[in-house]
Amino acid sequence: MKKTIKKLKIVSLLMLIAFSFGTAGSVFAADNTWDSIKERGSLRIGVTQAPPWFYKNPSSGEWSGFGHSVGKAMADTLGVKLEPVEVTWGTAIAALQANKIDTMFVLDATPKRALAVDFPAQPLLYYALAVLAKDDLAVENWADLNKPGIKISVSQGTTMERYLKKNLPNVTVLSFPTNGEAVAAFQANRVDAVSLFHPPLIAMQKRIGRGKIVVPKPVRASASSAAVRRESDKRWRDWVNTAISYYYTTSQSQQWYEEFLSDFGVDPKKVPPIQKELW
Repeated sequence: MKKTIKKLKIVSLLMLIAFSFGTAGSVFAADNTWDSIKERGSLRIGVTQAPPWFYKNPSSGEWSGFGHSVGKAMADTLGVKLEPVEVTWGTAIAALQANKIDTMFVLDATPKRALAVDFPAQPLLYYALAVLAKDDLAVENWADLNKPGIKISVSQGTTMERYLKKNLPNVTVLSFPTNGEAVAAFQANRVDAVSLFHPPLIAMQKRIGRGKIVVPKPVRASASSAAVRRESDKRWRDWVNTAISYYYTTSQSQQWYEEFLSDFGVDPKKVPPIQKELW
């Protein structure tokens, strides 16, 4: 009887050890994006309706856009399929942490975000503080706007608002709670221009059907990146860094951007590039 009990204890202990190793292996696998992509056979990227970065065709349900093109190129190189997963800008970090997606493109690398996720060293693209101005308003430099009588709308509590109020003291700055309301003021001819970082202005200009997008000098530039899950194995982060660096330096990134703009009905020559060397 004692021998039987002893054997049962040994078997139970062995089962517990085996279970522990199995659990640890599962955790390790979940924490290893590189191997998980290979085993799953797909690269999961976060997508959200935000042209020119991501665009879901309302008729077909198919995704396109700059970020989608980057993800497709990566998936093809890895020999896996691309799997778009719908998120929002606000939930992208949580989706990475919960292992719902493998990367989120066009997410700016900030000190606060870097506490939760990793970013490659190479920026994905650059965008600049711009204005959507009336067609007859001569704008080349910020100084051209710094005149009494000119009104500019901007989103409240943003980098754009702080920049305008600090550097253009003679301008009347009208602040609104959202980007949409700031653009609506321009659409209603309440202001001479609306200021945002230039990519969102593209879709807004198309919707309004008038105005010109200008990046005034001196250029106030900002870099955007690709967020990845924080994990001890850095192979995925490092490979993403190599890939986006290659796409950028070979001008492939700019080409994808221009291709989407053309398909979207926007002349690429009339909007600022995302490759800062072309500014």
